[in-house]
Amino acid sequence: MQLQRLLSYTRKAVDEYDMIEEGDHIAVGISGGKDSLTLLYALHGLKRFYPKRFELSAVTVDLGFEDFDLSPVEALCRELSVPYRLVPSEIYDIPVSYTHLTLPTIA
Repeated sequence: MQLQRLLSYTRKAVDEYDMIEEGDHIAVGISGGKDSLTLLYALHGLKRFYPKRFELSAVTVDLGFEDFDLSPVEALCRELSVPYRLVPSEIYDIPVSYTHLTLPTIA
């Protein structure tokens, strides 16, 4: 999809559903997948010309999976000048501690 078309669809949805108010701070939950990264990129583009000023940041909840590399997400956020926060959690450890199961790692 072309960038201009993506921005057009984003603007249409934001306007139609009155999703952004002046001064809002929008935190985009980033999983590292194409959906969340596309949303971040679209809102970053929209921010440049949207009449209502808003802040944008990105957040990822670290689920605790080994070898889950978020450095490309961090690099994109730096490139876009979007503040990025990685929130640590122990979600991965919870089922292991209660069930004594071994969960697979992401390859």
